[in-house]
Amino acid sequence: MAQRAFPNPYADYNKSLAEGYFDPAGRLTPEFSQRLNNKIRELLQQMERGLKSADHRDGTAYTGWTGIAVLYLHLYDVFGDPAYLQMAHGYVKQSLNCLSKRSITFLCGDAGPLAVAAVVYHKMSNEKQAEDCITRNFGVEKIPQRHIQQVCETVLTSGENLARKRNFTAKTPLMYEWYQEYYVGAAHGLAGIYYFLMQPSLQVSHAMLHSLVKPSVNYVCQLKFPSGNYPPCVGDSRDLLVHWCHGAPGVIYMLIQAYKVFKEEQYLNDAYQCADVIWQHGLLKKGYGLCHGTAGNAYAFLALYNLTQDAKYLYRACKFAEWCLDYGDHGCRTPDTPFSLFEGMAGTIYFLADLLVPSKARFPAFEL
Repeated sequence: MAQRAFPNPYADYNKSLAEGYFDPAGRLTPEFSQRLNNKIRELLQQMERGLKSADHRDGTAYTGWTGIAVLYLHLYDVFGDPAYLQMAHGYVKQSLNCLSKRSITFLCGDAGPLAVAAVVYHKMSNEKQAEDCITRNFGVEKIPQRHIQQVCETVLTSGENLARKRNFTAKTPLMYEWYQEYYVGAAHGLAGIYYFLMQPSLQVSHAMLHSLVKPSVNYVCQLKFPSGNYPPCVGDSRDLLVHWCHGAPGVIYMLIQAYKVFKEEQYLNDAYQCADVIWQHGLLKKGYGLCHGTAGNAYAFLALYNLTQDAKYLYRACKFAEWCLDYGDHGCRTPDTPFSLFEGMAGTIYFLADLLVPSKARFPAFEL
C-alpha cells in the first residue's frame, strides 16, 4: 500500500484545525468554499482544452462523453447556471452518436448515454425526447418497479447458481465472477453487488436479505486483511490496493448499508477501519480521479460523515480535497483518459463541487 500512495502529510482531525474548513453545523467556511470554486473553474478550463483531443468514439459514462455530460449536469444542479445544462446537452448528444449496441451497462455501455440523455432532456422540459431515450432502453415509457425486482431476482439466482457450481456454498450462498475472477470491490465485485441488493428501493424481500445477502456480506467481511483493507479478488493475499474499485474505499459502502439494514455495530466498526486505511494510504500515486484516485477515496469519508455526523470524517474529506487543489503538482501518473469522469479530471471536479454541500454528496453513478 505504501508504495502506491504518498505519505499523508496532514495532521488528523482536531476541532481547531477543522474550524478552517467548516462550522459546527458542517457548512463550509466562505474561504474554503471560494478555494473550491476557484479550482473548479480553473480545472474546467483545463478539461475543455484537453477534451479537444479526446477519443470522439467513446460515448461511455466511464471514460467518454456521457461522463462529461454527467459532470455538467451535476454542476447545473449545484450552481443552477443554465449554461452548464447546455454543456451537458452538447456532450450527451455526442454520446448518443456513439451507441455500440454491444453492452447495456451504465458505465461502459449504451444504458449510460440513454439514461443521462433522458435526465438532460427532462431538465430542459423536452419530455418527448426524454421518453424516447427511456424507450430505447426498455421499450416502455418508464421503468416499472417489477423490472427492477426481476433484475434483483436474476442477480440473486445467478449468485446462488455460481456459488453451487464453484463449491462456495459452505462459505457463502452467493458468488459472482468477472473476467474469470471473483472480484471483491465496488466497481465489479461482491461489495458493489451487495450494496445495491441491500437498498430499500430495490425491495429485496426480508427473507432473501437475511438468508442470502447477509451471510454473503459476512463472507466479504471475513476477507479483511489485518490492516483493515480488503483484497481485490477472493484468494488474493496481496494487501496493495486502496481504490474505490478495489479495496476499502469501495467496501465501505457495503458496510455502511449493512449497518443501516441489519443494525449490527460490527459493520460500522469495520467501516471505521476502512476509513483509517484510506486516511493513511488513500493519497494515491495513480492520480486524483474517482475509480482509483484521491477524489474517489475522499467520498468514503463523506459517506461515513453523512451516516454518523462525526466531524472527523468531513475534515478528512476536506484535507483530501486540499490535496486535489494542487492537481498535477504531486507527480502522479497520468491516466489513460486524463479528462474523463472516472479516470481523470472531470471526476475530481465533480468531487470538489459535491463537497460544497457535504450533506448532498454522493459518489456519482454508484451511491444512492
